[in-house]
Amino acid sequence: MTDPTLAHDLRIETGRGAIFARMWWEKASLHDAPPPIVLFHDSLGAVDLWRSFPRALAVATGRPVIAYDRLGFGRSDAFPGALPADFIEAEGRDTLPLLREAFGFTQFIACGHSVGGGMAVETAGRYRETCLAVITMGAQAFIEDRTLDGIRVARATFQQPEELARLARYHDDKARWVVDAWTETWLSPDFAGWTQDKALDKVACPLLAIHGDADEFGSPAHPGRIAEGRGRAVLLPGIGHNPHREAEAQTVAMIAGFLAGLDGHADQGLGLGAGA
Repeated sequence: MTDPTLAHDLRIETGRGAIFARMWWEKASLHDAPPPIVLFHDSLGAVDLWRSFPRALAVATGRPVIAYDRLGFGRSDAFPGALPADFIEAEGRDTLPLLREAFGFTQFIACGHSVGGGMAVETAGRYRETCLAVITMGAQAFIEDRTLDGIRVARATFQQPEELARLARYHDDKARWVVDAWTETWLSPDFAGWTQDKALDKVACPLLAIHGDADEFGSPAHPGRIAEGRGRAVLLPGIGHNPHREAEAQTVAMIAGFLAGLDGHADQGLGLGAGA
């Protein structure tokens, strides 16, 4: 019996450096496989920081799961310079075509955590004909005081050498760049007016927004705004910024149920509901 969650690793050349990607699936090829779930990580994230979530998601959904380290993160090459202003939009525009070519898929499901949720939304809006669904976890839809306050606390924390060293276990000598790319971008006055509104208006597929009510980087207003008129928002009681880690089984089951409904055209519901 084959293992449906074997890990297959690739390095993909981008023209500015190589990125590291991993797929959890029973074969190295996606021939005859269902459309994969593509994971977009958060501002400090990497493939390894998804931990057991991708494998559990592959098992529960019966779909391949693909995760990758954005350029500058994890096992990918260093980013050449400062993070550009359009970095959220750029993942769908620049990176998804490379993943498609390397792994051999056309249709897909976009799933992202935190700013990766914003990238998933942007990607879903760009590929309206081939993105079958979009899932966000702890994503932001706009800038609010809670978001900025949480980032300021994190910036101070990562001034401590031991905290930066802990992050360097995943990002090596890129760890300081990773922290600064997050904190200095989001705290910049130039970023203060950022919202997901235009990207959300382009989304044409089913949407699920998962959020913890104790999320230190965003109030419950975020999933409500993400899902309003276009999908379902689920608020998880007592959960913080990382539903896929703090409540992995619950989050995986919720996503699996949502995706199972795609084929059966089940009603995904609207509005803000409590987690089940």
